[in-house]
Amino acid sequence: MQKETFRKCVQGGALPDFFRLAAPGDAERERVFFLCIGTDRSTGDALGPLTGSFLAERGFTRLIGTLAAPCDSDNLQLRLNEVPPDAILIVVDACLGQENSVGMYQIADGPLEPGKSVGKRLPPVGDYSVAAIVNAAHGRTYSVLQHTSLNTVIRMAREIANAAFTVFGKG
Repeated sequence: MQKETFRKCVQGGALPDFFRLAAPGDAERERVFFLCIGTDRSTGDALGPLTGSFLAERGFTRLIGTLAAPCDSDNLQLRLNEVPPDAILIVVDACLGQENSVGMYQIADGPLEPGKSVGKRLPPVGDYSVAAIVNAAHGRTYSVLQHTSLNTVIRMAREIANAAFTVFGKG
């Protein structure tokens, strides 16, 4: 029987509870691994690498995707080989959404489809996912991502990293 999954849009204050759901006990917390998807070449798409860098600055080692070593559509398949087989994989990526949902997070106890908002077809990844809505989807998506507020992206990346640190401490 398949597990029933949920997807919902939440404010940043709900992220610690979501992370606790992903790893409710000490044994699960030891297995948590973050995959932060994106590139440093686009303001809007830099959320993943920024989050990964903020996690690394706080001592997290069980992660892929930082500003220095991004995980993007070009190397995603290769980088997935670095994920331990027993990992509980939490995937973080930026996305576009409705105007009234910018600054919120789509969380799910299931995989994320990276690149979907820009029309890329990549395999779904992750056991749990956080998609940060960094801008409204309108017009040409690449242009929207290029012209996304860096302040919004940094604020949201810090919020994700702070929530992860609250729950997992040093990873």
